[in-house]
Amino acid sequence: MANPFKGMGANPLGGAGMAKMLEQVQNKMVEDAEKMAERLEAARIEGTAGGVVKAVVDGNGHLISLTIGKDAVDPDDVDTLQELVVAAVNAALSSAEEMRTEEQRKLMPNIPGLNIPGI
Repeated sequence: MANPFKGMGANPLGGAGMAKMLEQVQNKMVEDAEKMAERLEAARIEGTAGGVVKAVVDGNGHLISLTIGKDAVDPDDVDTLQELVVAAVNAALSSAEEMRTEEQRKLMPNIPGLNIPGI
């Protein structure tokens, strides 16, 4: 039977070849993580409440804008407006968290049985 590793040295998976392969894998992971960071920064996720309050966050969960419709402004009922703002922001943040989790999953290798909590 012919040796399939003939000419590859004593350890075909070790030495300089393995180091180069690991460096390539690491570089790919860094590149993928940087692309993910760019996608999250550029993403705009909306959350609305009562049809009169809209919050927009980026994929990192930073509030970008908040829009309050004139119908929501009632000087005699500030509590409702505050509740609507909180609800809209929380809806946007929840969607941003889901997006981040999905983006992180894309970075993980597909290893059967691997289950990392939170990712």
